[in-house]
Amino acid sequence: MESKKIVLALGGNALGNNAEEQLQLVKHTAKTVVDLISQGHKVVIGHGNGPQVGMINLAMESVAMPFPECGAMSQGYIGYHLQQAVGQELKSRGIRKEVACIVTQVVVDPEDPAFQKPTKPIGSFMTKEEADKVAAEKGYVFVEDAGRGYRRVVPSPQPKRIVEIDVVNKLIEDDVVVITVGGGGIPVVETPEGLQGTAAVIDKDKSCAKLAADLNADMLVILTAVDRVCINFNKPDQKELAEITLDEAKQYISEGHFAPGSMLPKVEACMSFVESSDGREALITSLEKAGLAMTGETGTRIKK
Repeated sequence: MESKKIVLALGGNALGNNAEEQLQLVKHTAKTVVDLISQGHKVVIGHGNGPQVGMINLAMESVAMPFPECGAMSQGYIGYHLQQAVGQELKSRGIRKEVACIVTQVVVDPEDPAFQKPTKPIGSFMTKEEADKVAAEKGYVFVEDAGRGYRRVVPSPQPKRIVEIDVVNKLIEDDVVVITVGGGGIPVVETPEGLQGTAAVIDKDKSCAKLAADLNADMLVILTAVDRVCINFNKPDQKELAEITLDEAKQYISEGHFAPGSMLPKVEACMSFVESSDGREALITSLEKAGLAMTGETGTRIKK
């Protein structure tokens, strides 16, 4: 198999809902990461932080910790767990590689319309009564999320520039396994005094697509809960997609096949990466099947 530079976007199912659960799950995640490394690929890891940043924000409310700082904390502790697990898995297979987590800032536009319409769910699920109580006390915005309860939502602006991209590039050139744009990166805005954090969560798949384009990666791989993307999902005529073009992806989006809070941002992130250069491919598959998906046995590939 040809060696590729891969940006791997880990979904929430790879991380769990609390520190103890995450510490166990990342060991499983690390096996998939090191499987790809053992196939000869250079792997850069991005990850989400929705449950984690919400949990930290809730825990830190008594000391009024700003939201961007909570995002930085989530990058640190998720990165620490991934560093340990991937490092140990590399060592157990006799592969000599360093693993480094970079606390990463991502510039967003303060005029981004997302700031007027929060959509990104964070934190744990609540009943309507619990959500109404917290909303009245804190002024937070809550929405009903996929029939599972109510979750707080925050703005989710578009990523414009990855501040530490040159550092990440240098580490990759030195054959380091890099963990970066954690939780989509800490959202910052440019001011005359320098960069300033802002209360938001950037979609991790969009940040990973931006990262992959900036690194001139060969492939963006988004890991989620399903082996393949489907149309007519959960209907009698459900159909798995092995490979789709950009035009087909646009058609399926216009027909409403992909859920806005679920598969749609993943497909859109893949499309933005594929559009950024000729010859690039994106892949959506499950954590468990990533190795098989790389050889074409499963997964959904998106090509120009």
